[in-house]
Amino acid sequence: MANANNRWGVLYCPKHSRSGSRKRWNKIESCLQEHGIDFDFVQSERQEGVSRLVNMMINNGYKTIVIVGGDSALNDAANCLMMADKETRESIALGLIPNGVMNDFAHFWGFKEGDIEQTVKWLKERRIRKIDLGCIRYVNAKGEKCHRYFLNCVNIGLISAIMNLRSQTRRLLGSRTLSFACSMALMIFQRLEYKMSLKINSDIIERKVMTVCIGNANGYGQTPNAVPYNGLLDVSVVYHPEMTQLFEGFYLLITGKFLNHHSVHPYRTGEVKVNEAVRAMVSVDGRLMKTPVGPYTITVEQEVINFLIPA
Repeated sequence: MANANNRWGVLYCPKHSRSGSRKRWNKIESCLQEHGIDFDFVQSERQEGVSRLVNMMINNGYKTIVIVGGDSALNDAANCLMMADKETRESIALGLIPNGVMNDFAHFWGFKEGDIEQTVKWLKERRIRKIDLGCIRYVNAKGEKCHRYFLNCVNIGLISAIMNLRSQTRRLLGSRTLSFACSMALMIFQRLEYKMSLKINSDIIERKVMTVCIGNANGYGQTPNAVPYNGLLDVSVVYHPEMTQLFEGFYLLITGKFLNHHSVHPYRTGEVKVNEAVRAMVSVDGRLMKTPVGPYTITVEQEVINFLIPA
């Protein structure tokens, strides 16, 4: 891979267990060529390969790195950029062509998976906006201090467990609708509330909580008013509703009216301290992470990534 400041580095992440990956890439490749874009292309077949290939692009001097993938692949790319020194990071623009199981961050900006032509046109305009990243800081099972950045959200509790189920079932079933229905059915076997102790602004929450979403963007519909450029995080804390109200909550989530549910308590803050969340799963940008050991903190870092947005 040669050093080419004016060339794009394009990383293609095919969907797992999906047919038509080569056909989709051929369509994207043709669109890039038709728009006269010089690019070098690499493909990652495994999740672990994304970080290695993005780091290779950074080290080879690419100033435009485009991820053809979903929220998880974009998360890996953002974390790679945050490991680079500030001068290097600020010289690079990160772009996205949605191609994932979940494309929530792409949807926030108006990028559509089915409209490759429009996406490439927008990326070619090279309209850059500096965006915020959230950051979760925690201690792992080995006692090591760790951190992970996120573009979209951190989920703690039931929604994290359901998203994990949905990801697993979609890989098996292939259909987004079937995987969602199956996940909802399996939800009855999930723990519906978790003992938590949270500090948000001056509020101390010590009670059983169903789920918490800390959003830098719309958080898969749970923090619909969050934007990744105001230096703040939106937080939705959901107490355990009755079963009928639970399904009402999912309806409001799907229709974009999640905050209207009386069991949802919204906040806006620069920091969330999780002092306790007993056995609650944690996911970062839709990917399940190993549950932190002990307390952990979620903050926001303002204007740290150059992101290519629609013109």
